Amino acid sequence: MRKIWSGTPNPRGATYDGSGVNFSVYSRVATRVEVCIFDPAAPEREIERFSLPEMHGFTFHGYAPGLEPGTLYGLRVHGPFEPENGHRCNPNKLLVDPYAKALHGEIDWHAPVLGYPDGKDDLERDDRDNAAGMPKGVVVSDFFDWGADRRLDIPWRKTVIYELHVKGFTKRHPGIPEEIRGTYAGLAHPAAIEHLKSLGVTAVELLPVHESADDGFLEAKFLSNYWGYSTLGYFAPEQRYGSRRQPGASVNEFKAMVKALHAAGIEVILDVVYNHTCEGNHLGPTLSWKGIDNASYYWLMPEPRYYLDFTGCGNSLNASSPEAARMIADSLRYWVNDMHVDGFRFDLAATLGRVRQGEFDRDATLFQIINQDPVLSQTKLIAEPWDVGMGGYQVGNFPAPWREWNGKYRDTVRRYWKGDDNLAGEVGHRLAGSADLYQGERRRPQASINFITAHDGFTLHDLVTYSSKHNDANGEWNKDGADDNQAWNHGVEGETDDEAIIALRERQKRNLLATLFLSQGVPMLVAGDEMGRTQGGNNNAYCQDNEMSWLDWDLDDRRKKLLEFTRKLIALRNENPVLQRRRFFRGDYIWDSSWKDICWLRPDASEMTMEDWSQPFVRSLAFVLGGDAIAADERGQRITGDTLLVLLNGHHEAVDFQIPQSENGAGEWTLAIDTGNP
Repeated sequence: MRKIWSGTPNPRGATYDGSGVNFSVYSRVATRVEVCIFDPAAPEREIERFSLPEMHGFTFHGYAPGLEPGTLYGLRVHGPFEPENGHRCNPNKLLVDPYAKALHGEIDWHAPVLGYPDGKDDLERDDRDNAAGMPKGVVVSDFFDWGADRRLDIPWRKTVIYELHVKGFTKRHPGIPEEIRGTYAGLAHPAAIEHLKSLGVTAVELLPVHESADDGFLEAKFLSNYWGYSTLGYFAPEQRYGSRRQPGASVNEFKAMVKALHAAGIEVILDVVYNHTCEGNHLGPTLSWKGIDNASYYWLMPEPRYYLDFTGCGNSLNASSPEAARMIADSLRYWVNDMHVDGFRFDLAATLGRVRQGEFDRDATLFQIINQDPVLSQTKLIAEPWDVGMGGYQVGNFPAPWREWNGKYRDTVRRYWKGDDNLAGEVGHRLAGSADLYQGERRRPQASINFITAHDGFTLHDLVTYSSKHNDANGEWNKDGADDNQAWNHGVEGETDDEAIIALRERQKRNLLATLFLSQGVPMLVAGDEMGRTQGGNNNAYCQDNEMSWLDWDLDDRRKKLLEFTRKLIALRNENPVLQRRRFFRGDYIWDSSWKDICWLRPDASEMTMEDWSQPFVRSLAFVLGGDAIAADERGQRITGDTLLVLLNGHHEAVDFQIPQSENGAGEWTLAIDTGNP
């Protein structure tokens, strides 16, 4: 029998110190917490069990000498099973440690993972043991040779984000060895990095890499939760993206990937899902938080048997609860300090700002914690500023230092190029950095993360090819996914051999891409859009772990031209400070420039008037960005650059533009980009 010492309450989770492992678990309601150790050769077989002997406040802890990295473990929590009072402890259910730094194995949905008997009321406790069908936590060593690696701290004004899926980006890449395609090692391979470097992006935004759970209903349809927005472990990198299957091997492989990307000058931003977990509603499985301290982690209704759901996923983490907020902050710090990531994109971030009865508050607990934290406040923080709860659309309302996915930018640019009316003023705001949303709070243009497409929705190719979703492969009779009325098909939906229609669609892709990279703010490009990737009209491919979602690297001439065009666009942005302004435009002459910092023009080269902005059918306009009117850089050095003239014609017919001249007649215009020319 192993002698268990008292240990310490901090840090949470399982911490190896070279001689043994300290375990620490928080629960306000538990009466006893047991740690179960499993055989690595037969993970379903329990070989040791002990109780944590000490309790400090509501934290149970103990130190187990002799345990080493690679040890598999799980928790059993004794306490009240009173769903009507919000408590769902059940020691017959092995639980995943919320602070586990790696997991081994997947959920077996045929095992009794529910806290209640199948087909019965959730008020009745199920006493069957589920250990054989549960993933196990893995004790890991935190040592890794980082060498000279450090955070890159690329300024926001120079940031170009590339949203990608680790598996989808690498799975079919011919330059990556087959045995590491679809893995962290694949993304770290020189062939993958070469594409990112040649494209000119400065950061990859990885779709969720936290350990996640496949859903039972998807497995029944031979599908999986490919995107990973169903978190089971906020400290553990997804084991399925590891090239080796040894317990805990994915941790160091993830670190090696970050190190390789940093060496190439590319930052790593994680898409994180702290708004809900994989445990679902009151009828969902008992896998971790639900069985440890349900009421401390989740938003519960006044009738606490049930969950408040701001996410559409069955439950919502209560980030205003001290322990839930601590877990989220601890997780973020771990990924920055130990895994060296550079920032985070927060899925459905409005949920994290909900307080009291669930209303959104920009001074919410978690926002204050992050803002005051000396580490987290210096990372890149991006909010998806909405959820599905009441008052959930919060674009423009997040506090500094947060940046936001600007949904109004996406919608406006799509509508403009589709041909909608009454958009001139809105287009002006969005292309100039959305000062109407951000300037009032003394934020900067880089508060706006500009995007045309994202993982969720149509790809760029499908946006201009389909007028409705085609999600039949998801097995929900095409009822899932948003009805995207901003897509269009130019008279023929789907793929076609009509060269005129193909040419028009290709031009619309170039129009949308050019608008994105010529706008103030931070551009985000979705992996594959630069190569005309299609999902066959599926705008909700979250469950498609197959060639529908994986990037196709076999490029025909048309897709090669689009790739080269995108590279040229990003290079133009990276080389021109006028497209990287740190402050909003004032519309004034600055220094000795013959141009204003921004000047909006009609096609006849006369300056736009207030009356022009209010006209319903203004689809053709231009703007000049004064190259000599750039403010100082981060070190106070004055920046100057070329003056840019951008002409936009959203009309269905050709329009003649008069090219403006500077007041002193100096300088000549040189054509840099023409979306009419592939």
